[in-house]
Amino acid sequence: MSKFWAYLKSSSFRNTILLAIASVLAVTLIAFFSLSYYTRHGSGIPVPKLKGLKIDQAINILESQGFGYKIDSVYIADQPPGTVIEQDPDAETNVKENRIIYLTVVTTQAPTVSLPDLEQSNFREAVATLGNYGLKLGDTSYRSDIALDHVLEVRMGGRTITAGTKIPKGSLIDLVLGDGAGASEVDIPDLVNQDLDAARFAIKGAGLSLGTVTYQGTITDSSNVVVVAQQPMKTDSTSKTSIGTRINVTVSQGAAVPATPDESN
Repeated sequence: MSKFWAYLKSSSFRNTILLAIASVLAVTLIAFFSLSYYTRHGSGIPVPKLKGLKIDQAINILESQGFGYKIDSVYIADQPPGTVIEQDPDAETNVKENRIIYLTVVTTQAPTVSLPDLEQSNFREAVATLGNYGLKLGDTSYRSDIALDHVLEVRMGGRTITAGTKIPKGSLIDLVLGDGAGASEVDIPDLVNQDLDAARFAIKGAGLSLGTVTYQGTITDSSNVVVVAQQPMKTDSTSKTSIGTRINVTVSQGAAVPATPDESN
């Protein structure tokens, strides 16, 4: 044991330890500088700022500086189509030459969604549902109906659309709502012997709506038919009905007979 302690205190042992430490340090430094040289640590060129540019401009910049690129697209209603909204790596990041830069661009064409079923929903429910489907509320109008603030009809671009219709995401949807006045009454128009177009006009003008159209007999020309019966109809005991009531009509082939002077009076 005394010889071992004597060896530890000898200059030979100290020299061996120092040589081992120097060897480890030398290997570490060589590995560090070799790896740094191999990876070109600290060298590279900065990525240009591309966010906000049109995709054509961004591509020209990347190609002129020797970068590659890959493009992904996303639809955002409030952003102009063809605009770069994300880039990876970020601007001013130092990267090697020929590095691939990933770009996210606003697509020029909106994806389609199916119109949700909004009829009979109240106004707040309808607005929330539209938002969930990526659609926007357009104009609102009111029609006489006892269901206050409930959706009676859905329109887009002036035409009525139904649930399930495929429309572009972000579209403006117009809602026709009930005004709660459906209990008020109006005169029942006399539609018998009127052609169907005139009957439609009279029904709408009275604040009513056209219900079922039943065709009686052989119809060879649907544009030349006349009303032969209606329900409800005006009688001595019943002359009024609630606003918004549906009027069902029965039509047959033929033309309306002009009223005589006595009948017109």
